[in-house]
Amino acid sequence: MRKEYWGYQAGENLSNEELIREKYVGIRPAPGYLACPEHTEKGKLFDWLDTTNAIGAYLTESFAMWPPSSVSGFYYSHPDSTYFNVGKISTDQLEDYARRKGWDIKTAEKWLNPNL
Repeated sequence: MRKEYWGYQAGENLSNEELIREKYVGIRPAPGYLACPEHTEKGKLFDWLDTTNAIGAYLTESFAMWPPSSVSGFYYSHPDSTYFNVGKISTDQLEDYARRKGWDIKTAEKWLNPNL
């Protein structure tokens, strides 16, 4: 992705060990993990990329990817990008997120439950 499509690290030649240790420039947070705990954003990603038509992968109603070997994420190429953990959120943050997503509080609580 970074070498062929974006070209921002075209000359990079990392070993498997270096890739595992994340020695590359940028970050690749994925929905459902600490930096992006809320899974429904995958729906937007799949819609924008027309993923089902393009490669046959799709999302279940719980936003799990099918086939199970599928992966998705957000790619940030800035050299100062760092991973972060969203952690616990407060009631006012939950309410604000629900408002911005167009959700009621119960829906926001469902999707953000691990962070409450």
